Amino acid sequence: MTATLAPVGPPQRPRSGPVRRAVFVLGIAMILAGVGFLLYCAWQYYGTNIVSKQKQAEIKQSIATNWDNGIDGKDVGLLRVKRFGADYEAPIVRGFSDKALSEGVGWDTKGAEPGEIGNFAVAAHRVTHGEPFAKFPDLRKGDEVVVETRTKIFTYQLRQGGKDITVDFSVGWPLQRVPDPDAAGERPKKAVITLLTCSELFHTRNRSVVIGDLVSEKDKRTGKTTTVR
Repeated sequence: MTATLAPVGPPQRPRSGPVRRAVFVLGIAMILAGVGFLLYCAWQYYGTNIVSKQKQAEIKQSIATNWDNGIDGKDVGLLRVKRFGADYEAPIVRGFSDKALSEGVGWDTKGAEPGEIGNFAVAAHRVTHGEPFAKFPDLRKGDEVVVETRTKIFTYQLRQGGKDITVDFSVGWPLQRVPDPDAAGERPKKAVITLLTCSELFHTRNRSVVIGDLVSEKDKRTGKTTTVR
């Protein structure tokens, strides 16, 4: 007796449709995420610089207009550091908020004012948001930092260079009235300036710090310069 064989149909393909679709969707999502990250970095590195530099120029113009009219205005003044460039001039604004640090060099409003006994502490970005402190590592001991207000020009001389002091972002002594890790609670006896770098693109923990002593004060009205000892 001859056995009858059942007809053999075409080979069955595995049901991979849903899996393949899932892999495709995942691949597209990863590509979009990568593109989004690149766009974010491009915006941070280039876009924020364009916007911030434009805003800083507007603030400097506002400061000049207010001073011409004998008004102090809401902003602190202007910062000049020859080591950063012969034409370097950045507006000093109030506070360390993200908004303030996108508009120029921020001033710690809890600290001393320019030329005042105590710690005049300012901070700014090294990268992104206008990069006011981009050349911070180039600072050298003895460099002069000039702060101009409506009525006076204060000149400070740095005690160290831009690479000499690095602290964790959680360290608070640079904002003390006497910026010294061993001087917590001490009463200030001299006018100093503290410059700090702030959080960067990927929020590094380290901050660079330099401290300077007030060495001269010029009265813009009389032109008289007083040496501070």
